[in-house]
Amino acid sequence: MDVSPRVLRYFMAVAEELHFGRAAMRLYISQPSLSHQIRKLEETLETPLFVRSSRRVQLTAAGRTLAHEAPIALAALEQALQLTRRAGSGIATTIRLGYTPVTSFGTLTVLLDALQEDHPDFTIDPREFYSAEIPERLCAGDLDIGLALSPQPLDGVNGEILREEPVSALLSTRHRLAAAPTIPVKDLRDETLQLFPRRLAPAYYDGIVAACHEAGFSPEICAFEDPRVNAMLARLSSRREVGLAPTSFAEHAAKASTGIVRRDVVDPSIVAELSVLWPANDPSPAIASVLATARRCAEHNGWLRSPIT
Repeated sequence: MDVSPRVLRYFMAVAEELHFGRAAMRLYISQPSLSHQIRKLEETLETPLFVRSSRRVQLTAAGRTLAHEAPIALAALEQALQLTRRAGSGIATTIRLGYTPVTSFGTLTVLLDALQEDHPDFTIDPREFYSAEIPERLCAGDLDIGLALSPQPLDGVNGEILREEPVSALLSTRHRLAAAPTIPVKDLRDETLQLFPRRLAPAYYDGIVAACHEAGFSPEICAFEDPRVNAMLARLSSRREVGLAPTSFAEHAAKASTGIVRRDVVDPSIVAELSVLWPANDPSPAIASVLATARRCAEHNGWLRSPIT
């Protein structure tokens, strides 16, 4: 049975308008031509779709059925054509998204929800790495896009800041500073700070060290390489160290343990910058679509001090 999408669209216009003249004007064709196309459709289907009179046009039972099913068929056809175009142009619908552990809470989850809403046909494949690894993985072709904490610039990788947030302290409820509502950087002078090793997030690490120097002391740092939140919390609970992390991550970590509290670190110079990264030589519409969604998330959630331009 040969019924073209064009004829189905003609039928839908008449079914919605219930008037051949108005439908013809909407379709930019003549009324006789539209009437002829509808009669040919009825002959093909071997059933009347409309009851016509001098006063009005009504759908038959068969016409009501087709009015329900035709939009579904047209939408399915359009989706099939879009997927075919993507496949033919080499546009991947699976997006390999690299993220760093500290973006797991409050940033990655929001972005994944937004991508599901904006692009339900995309398959997102999240992969966890340290920040320093993500630009290298993008250059090697192992990732399509990345979320990294204060990443180092790398030739062949484009990036822009997606989120700026303060740093919080995580410490045991038994720690001497646990009762303080906020913690100035100078009060960390005699503390051992728990940070990821510098090689894993150099710019973030250096920013904290610089703030300590500005406050008049060189910090004692204990590098912690285990990315698991529970492992970090267990160590903080059993020792007198102070963990420093972006606030969105710290809030989740504190809620995950009854023995840990989060306190704001008072120093406007310490900012955790989360960037979205992508290969400089990848002009694919899929990557552009993901970036557009990421920027919308940043604007909608107020992640930036100054909106992306």
